[in-house]
Amino acid sequence: MNFGIGTGTIVVIIIVLLLLWSAVKILPEYERGVVFFLGRFQAVKGPGLILLFPGVQKMIKVSLRTVTMDVPPQEVITRDNVSVRVNAVVYFRVVQPDKAIIAVENFLYATSQLAQTTLRSVCGQGDLDDLLTEREKINKIIQEILDRQTDPWGIKVALVEVKAIDLPEEMKRAMAKQAEAEREKRAKIIHADGEFSASAKILEAANLLSQNPVSLQLRYLQTLTEIAAEKNSTILFPLPMDIIKPFLKGLKTD
Repeated sequence: MNFGIGTGTIVVIIIVLLLLWSAVKILPEYERGVVFFLGRFQAVKGPGLILLFPGVQKMIKVSLRTVTMDVPPQEVITRDNVSVRVNAVVYFRVVQPDKAIIAVENFLYATSQLAQTTLRSVCGQGDLDDLLTEREKINKIIQEILDRQTDPWGIKVALVEVKAIDLPEEMKRAMAKQAEAEREKRAKIIHADGEFSASAKILEAANLLSQNPVSLQLRYLQTLTEIAAEKNSTILFPLPMDIIKPFLKGLKTD
């Protein structure tokens, strides 16, 4: 008896194994498979083991992980006619794999283009000061617009962050001068407040000393002592007559 396997049988076995290999698919936890039967959408399957009928069923894999997309720098003219370059980053993920495949041709490219146009539109509606001081508000507005526009594609935009705002050199110099002027203004105000407080204290001390002539004379003598200690030189200082009046009266009596 001849138990040999012919070449044709080997070929058939190989074809069957290849068909089985192509029919078996394994998807990880973070992926889903959009299955089409003869070109028509059938179901979203996964994760785990999936069996397909080769030739009649086709599966497209879709990742459910959050995508971090850089938005290239965009030329923006603000409402006060200042030209700036703004870039951002968008965080989004697919929540409905069937819509992400059927409703749009390439959801990654479409989301990127939509993010660029929305960034230009929102930043162009505000003044330069708004871009620099209200970045959180701008991030929120862009995120809401993108989330609303990408919802028919089965995409959820979780976060948008404006990363950098590049200003023209002349604008940077102008803002530096403005900041310097503002610092000088604050310094002068602080100095003036100090002078005012010191003047009020001096006036209060003068009023207090004027109530007692003896205190005024003691302060006068203390000032003379301080000057004599600091300077090793002859100082001509006017002497109040109130101090020497008693001595003059004594001389006249004699």
